[in-house]
Amino acid sequence: MDVQEQAKVRELPVLGLVLPCYNEQEVLPETTARLCALLDRMKASGDIAADSAIFYVDDGSRDSTWQLIDDYARQGGAVCGIKLSRNRGHQNALLCGLMTAPGDVLISLDADLQDDLEIIPAMLDAYRKGSEIVFAVRSRRDKDSFFKRFFAESYYKFFAFMGAQIIYNHADYRLMSRRALETLREYDESHLFLRALILQLGFKTSTVEFERAERYAGVSKYPVSKMLALAWQGITSFTAYPLRLITGAGAAVSLGSIVLAAWALAVRIFTDDALPGWASVVIPMYFLGGVQLLSLGIFGEYLAKVYESSKRRPRFHVELVCGRRFGAR
Repeated sequence: MDVQEQAKVRELPVLGLVLPCYNEQEVLPETTARLCALLDRMKASGDIAADSAIFYVDDGSRDSTWQLIDDYARQGGAVCGIKLSRNRGHQNALLCGLMTAPGDVLISLDADLQDDLEIIPAMLDAYRKGSEIVFAVRSRRDKDSFFKRFFAESYYKFFAFMGAQIIYNHADYRLMSRRALETLREYDESHLFLRALILQLGFKTSTVEFERAERYAGVSKYPVSKMLALAWQGITSFTAYPLRLITGAGAAVSLGSIVLAAWALAVRIFTDDALPGWASVVIPMYFLGGVQLLSLGIFGEYLAKVYESSKRRPRFHVELVCGRRFGAR
């Protein structure tokens, strides 16, 4: 593609909106109506090409989510669907959409209408100015519960402390050019944490701020347990700092053992309060036992990732696609 063709693509790109879905039947009608209205406005104003579309990725939903997607696709509009053979988790479903959906530019976002749709034109403006990746960043978290806000902000800070690169208050609302997407395709990681992985691509990036709204309908599909699991996966996938902490813990334990030995010796020599063998056996045994179990757990987590990665199993299987952009129905 020569320079003139690249400039033309950036001026009038084919846009794809990629939305992973899991049991979203309650919110999907409103989401579809708003996204279709947005695409119609942008097509009319000449911001995007006429064949821009919406790509829902059904991550093994148990409700009527896929039936709704299929019905919208049959109407011949902008909606297309990708159905996974079973539930593979948000990150794998999102990757499937990014790797499957056509388009010059893809924007990933959630289906619950918490992501502000009105910043999409601003994201495209940044793309036209040369950015290959545009991150949507939350400007504030005043609508989150205290626990969720505290956990999220602490996690971003802890992630940075661990030496891994991540954008503060950015989740998975972002724009990626076709060039960035094809580079992402070269990564073959089994344990996905896209918000950190995409930063490894390089290229020119920019950010756009937005205020996250309340969920329109339904309940969150990301309870605390899944949030903690994703957080731990991100840390263990992008930094070996926990392993280095074990070395530090070993040094600290050694120093503590010396101090404890000095204290036990002082009690034995200068007082009559010492119980023979207690201080020198019981305290070090429990302390060292706890440190060893923690160390084994961290080693085991990294070893498990190596084991699972060595099997090279597919991250997802596409069962069905629908919509005119796929040439289906």
